[in-house]
Amino acid sequence: MSALAGSADVGAETELLDLRLLNLPLYNPDAEPSATTSAMIEALESADGLLWSSPLYQGSVAGSFKNALDWLHLPSGSVYLTDKAIGLISVSGGTQGLQAINAMEFSVRALRGWAVPYVVPVPGAAFDEDDEVRDPGVERQLKMLGSEVVRLAAHFADEEEPDHRTECARARERVASAA
Repeated sequence: MSALAGSADVGAETELLDLRLLNLPLYNPDAEPSATTSAMIEALESADGLLWSSPLYQGSVAGSFKNALDWLHLPSGSVYLTDKAIGLISVSGGTQGLQAINAMEFSVRALRGWAVPYVVPVPGAAFDEDDEVRDPGVERQLKMLGSEVVRLAAHFADEEEPDHRTECARARERVASAA
C-alpha cells in the first residue's frame, strides 16, 4: 500500500489488484479466461505503469503471481505490456528477496515491459502485526518506488522514443538524494 500511496502522492490514479481476492482459476491454455481474469487483463493493459509485489517462496515468486502472469498468454494471443514502467517489490524473511525480484524482472522483459531500475526487497520484519509498514526507511523506499513508476510512465507516454539510459541516470540521482 505504501508504494501505491507514493504513486498517488504524485498524482496517479491507483487500483490495487489483490490476487488473494481475485480468485483466478489455474491457467489452462485451452480455456477461455474467466470474467475476473479478463478484468485483471484489462486493468493491466489500460494501466500506464504497474507495481508488482510478491513474497519470496522457494527462491521465486508466489505461485498465484506466476499464475496471474500465465493468463497473459491467452488462446487468442499474448498480452504484452510493451514499454510499461513496472516497479518491483518482494517480501521475504530476510535479505534474499532479490531472488523474487530477479524472477519478476525476467517476466517483465518477456512481456516487453520496462523494469524500473530501483527495486525494493522488503524484509518481513518491516511489518507490524496488522501488516502495516513500521520501518520508516522501508516506507520511504516504497513511496519512492511508487513515484518513480509514475515519473517513468509519464516519460514513456510523452516521448516518442524514450531515452532509457538518461532515465536510469535520473532514477539513480533521485534515489541517492533521498537516502
